Amino acid sequence: MKRLYATLKLFLGCSIGVFLGRCIYLYFDFKVRPDLYAMQSAPWYVDLEIQGIITAVLAAVLLAAMWLVRKNIDKKG
Repeated sequence: MKRLYATLKLFLGCSIGVFLGRCIYLYFDFKVRPDLYAMQSAPWYVDLEIQGIITAVLAAVLLAAMWLVRKNIDKKG
């Protein structure tokens, strides 16, 4: 169970890290090439909002699973 908890914790950190890395990359790409993003009908950050919602839902599911695993670990001693 401790290995499962560590794996869930690692996956949570990786998913948040990927989201933050993508945010930083897209922001700097927008600063370098604003004309490329001006051609789109939607603002440049709309993709990040969608990915942020997905990341938040994934984080909530992972935190719930981690809570259940931790509760099971504490119960077994």
